[in-house]
This record gives sequence, C-alpha cells and structure tokens, in this order.
Amino acid sequence: MIEFDKTPSYQSVRDAATRLRGIALRTPLLESRALNEKMGGRLFLKCETLQHTGSFKFRGAYNTLSRLNAAQKAAGVIAYSSGNHAQGVALSAKMLGIPATILMPEDSPQIKLANTREYGASVITYNRTNESREEIGEKIARDQNLTLIKPYDNYFVISGQGTVGIEIAEQLEARKVRADICVAPAGGGGLIAGTSLALRELSRATKTYAAEPEFFDDTARSLALGNPVSNDAGHKSICDAIVTPTPGKITFGINRLTLSGGLVVSDEETKAAMRAAFHYFKCVIEPGGAVALAALLSGKLDVQGKIAVAVASGGNVDPSLYSDILRESDQ
Repeated sequence: MIEFDKTPSYQSVRDAATRLRGIALRTPLLESRALNEKMGGRLFLKCETLQHTGSFKFRGAYNTLSRLNAAQKAAGVIAYSSGNHAQGVALSAKMLGIPATILMPEDSPQIKLANTREYGASVITYNRTNESREEIGEKIARDQNLTLIKPYDNYFVISGQGTVGIEIAEQLEARKVRADICVAPAGGGGLIAGTSLALRELSRATKTYAAEPEFFDDTARSLALGNPVSNDAGHKSICDAIVTPTPGKITFGINRLTLSGGLVVSDEETKAAMRAAFHYFKCVIEPGGAVALAALLSGKLDVQGKIAVAVASGGNVDPSLYSDILRESDQ
C-alpha cells in the first residue's frame, strides 16, 4: 500500500515530472510588453488554464492515481473537490481505467459539475454550508472500499503540482532570466507547496508567495503566526476553487519553511485581474486562479525593475459569470 502522508521533497517533485512527461502538458509562460511597460518590470503568466481539464490539478491527480496498486485501481477511488481536483481525478481515472466517485458541493460552477461527469466519474453532491466533505468522503471510502484521493494533503498530489515550479524555472532559464518573485494561488496549499519546493532548489533567489481571497487568507495568517489557523465562518468569495477552511497539515509544514509570505486580494481586485488577463494575454482565468495575478497587479508587492511570475492556476469559469465580469469596468 502506497503512503500518502509522507512529506514531499524536491526529489519527489522531480520523480513526478518523470512520471508526467508526455502525459501532462507543458503549459506556456506568457509575457506582455504592454503590461510590462505599465508595471515597470517583467511579469510572466504561467497558464495552467491550458492544462488538461483547465487546471494544474491534473498533474497531482495523475501522479497519484498512476501509482495505485492493481487492487486499488480495480476497487476505484473517491475524491472531494469544488471542481478542479474533481476534474483532474475524473480524467486521470478515465485514462487509467479506474472507477471514480467524486463528491462536490451542490453550488459548484455548472461547468465543473458537467465536465466531471463528462470524464466518466460518478458525481455525488452535498451542501457545503452544513455538511462535511471530509466526513462524507471518508465514510463512502470505508463503506465501498475506495481509495480516498485528498485534494492537497497527499504526498503524490503535492509532488505532481510541484512540476509547475520545475517548468517555470526551466522556461525562464531558456530566456536567460530568473524570477525575483513567484506568486501562486493557495487554497489547501498543494500548488504553492510543490512549486516552492521546486523553486527553492532551482531558483534559490526567488521569493515565493501564496495569494488568497479576502476572508479566506488562512495561509497568510498562519504564516504570520507560525501555526495553522482557520477562517471565520459566514464569508463568501467568488473564488470558489480556493475557499478552504484551513491550510493542509502537510502543505503548511512545507510552506512555513519555503514561503516568503502570503498576499490577500479582494473580489474586485480578482475581477480586475481576470479582465487584465483577457486584455493582455488573451487568457481566460477563473476567479480562484486569478488571485496571484491580482496580487501583483494591485501592488501587493513592488515589481518595479523586477522579474515576477504569477501562476494562473485554472480557467474553469462559468461563461455567464465570466461575461459579466468582462463587462464590468475597472474604473
């Protein structure tokens, strides 16, 4: 039986890169001259919006499912997710011939629910306001003998997500530059944990930051305090993909050692970043995937004369919401 609760390392990220070679897409790192002039530095956008399933989550999901033993594959897997991990697990399971059950909030964006079903997974919905996905998921896993694939606190998931960091370092090296700053969205912290492990090894001078929505800044506050804290109940955000209640145990153990801090953005700043991504990069980003770009565009860090990277972690936004946001003004 493989172990999911070990602490990842740069070597486990490198192993994931080998496993994913020819499977996951090497997503583009884009740059806009017009935006650079406006910012006074060089800003690169890592477009995981163009990854399989429209999100970086495919990386960790495939890396994990491909390592299950024959009995685990035959019995099937279960995952809980607001949508991007759901789709990553569903597609990976389809590619590997593994039955998949996905537990999703009933208010998940319709595009995420539809895509998960189209990949062949069985979808079960729950009410995120008064039901615990962890309790439901663990019960189903026990009752049906399924392997639970957690969305971030999983050795192979974090390692797979970290291949984003390897690609960023290699793509910048090909341009003969290195990043001063790298910012990535954080929900449970798997993407930023894996990415920071890779960058700490390959680009030691780069300062890496987590970006989060206002009222869901558990990683930022936990980093400042030195121990994990939870978000207060009763708040909402358009960033559905990253509104987790508290940092993951494994992920925070990494992030407290590798990150330079956490950045917090409002929904309005996130919307402005989505419009900027469309205007400057012709890139469609969902709200939760746009918070890193939002942090840089709104001046949470000084990028004057620096090289900065923002990870656009996902592009699975409902068309009606995206259309409404594009119509709004930044003024």
